[in-house]
Amino acid sequence: MDHIEGFYWTIRARLTAPRELPSAATFATEVHDPLTGVVPLSGWLHRSDEATADTLLIILHGLGGSPDSRYVGAALAAAEAAHIDALRFGLRGSDGAAGDFYHAGLTADLEAVIAAPAIAPYRRIVVLGYSLGGHVALRYATESPDPRVIAVAAVSSPLDLGRGQKLIDRPGAWLYRRYLLDNLTTLWQDVHAQWQATHVALPDVERIKRVRTLREFDSLTVVPRFGFSDADDYYQSASVGPRLGSLAIPALLVAARQDALVPPGAIDPWVEPAPRNLDVRWARRGGHVGFMPNLDLGQPGRRGLESQTLAWLLRH
Repeated sequence: MDHIEGFYWTIRARLTAPRELPSAATFATEVHDPLTGVVPLSGWLHRSDEATADTLLIILHGLGGSPDSRYVGAALAAAEAAHIDALRFGLRGSDGAAGDFYHAGLTADLEAVIAAPAIAPYRRIVVLGYSLGGHVALRYATESPDPRVIAVAAVSSPLDLGRGQKLIDRPGAWLYRRYLLDNLTTLWQDVHAQWQATHVALPDVERIKRVRTLREFDSLTVVPRFGFSDADDYYQSASVGPRLGSLAIPALLVAARQDALVPPGAIDPWVEPAPRNLDVRWARRGGHVGFMPNLDLGQPGRRGLESQTLAWLLRH
């Protein structure tokens, strides 16, 4: 019955999330890629009502998502209630304008955003990532994070990409997988139309439309684009699980054992026992990026995933 409850909380979160996100100032910067050169990045910077706000929340979307994904709205509301600024930006390719795309271990986009001139005034930065975005946040925290980044949080994020792929591609997850692949195919249409690095052969859209598994999609796109030898090489090289012992700053992982997309098998092997600097919180009830509205992580203030997670981040 766990998978049924997990499905309920997953769907409920999407149905109850804000349909329209608040307006904000446009944000733009670029990242320099060794293969494609300059890659544009874009997003929106939401200013709080505190003129002296010196803390910024950076929000990272999940695989197949974008800065406009509905779950981002709850994070923006939590930032507004905490009187801090928030930046939601798209990993390369998610906005259909970059002519490139991302993968789960690519931290260059986040690094470039933090280094952007518009972010220079902030004294403290915290990062909240959902699903793949959470994996990127954790991976960034194991590298050489900017000194202003005081903590990161990951929600429903796999720690072992290979295990995660197998779980997503299993027969029982076909509904989630189809939804995910449909979003990725839409992204690929925009990327392929603008792809300029002709010395890397990439499949056309019609071939991608015939993809039936996440592994197949990764093998056709991520592997040739980023120079991995095969999908297993990508999963092993990019997975943050083996790197968690190198976390340079405090990190939080929030997950649900009923999550059908990222179940315990994609997390447990790397958190028992939990590495130094990693705080793992298993929600009693929840799904993929969907939890009880009154979720309590033991933090002061409002209940709920984003409010409690942001309180944890700011406490550090």
